[in-house]
Amino acid sequence: MTTTPRTLSHIGLSVPDLERAVQFYSEVLGFYVIMAPTEVTEDGSAIGQMCTYVFGSGWNSLRIAHLSTADRIGFELFEFAANTEPANNFAFREHGTFHFAIQDPDVEGLLEKIVAAGGKQRMPVREYFPGKKPYRMVYVEDPFGIVFELYSHSYELTYSAGAYS
Repeated sequence: MTTTPRTLSHIGLSVPDLERAVQFYSEVLGFYVIMAPTEVTEDGSAIGQMCTYVFGSGWNSLRIAHLSTADRIGFELFEFAANTEPANNFAFREHGTFHFAIQDPDVEGLLEKIVAAGGKQRMPVREYFPGKKPYRMVYVEDPFGIVFELYSHSYELTYSAGAYS
């Protein structure tokens, strides 16, 4: 039996400053704000109970905002009370998520906006097929140290022809 690929619904990011993160992801990356920053508390409400199941008891409160990409992928931004910066924000050898990717045909233009907004460029822009196809990518960080990639073309186009050859 063949399994049908599922679709991606959303990704959740923990950020130190919810308003700044909403501003960055909406103004720099163009995401739609579908729910403005809202406080959630550890109580008997449906969302409060769900958070207790996920985070365990004692989480007290958090702030959350919901954004969406142009292709309807959700970005759920969390600001936890007494949050801390990780010692190694790019722990690529540890299991778990260490990046996501955003697609824009103007990689260089978006890269400039990210850096101007306080983000960082982690590497030079790389071409997958120099002189043959205009597929480009670059790793960046948002102003909070969250690592992600910029792609000029879709994931399928980028990897369908042997990107590392």
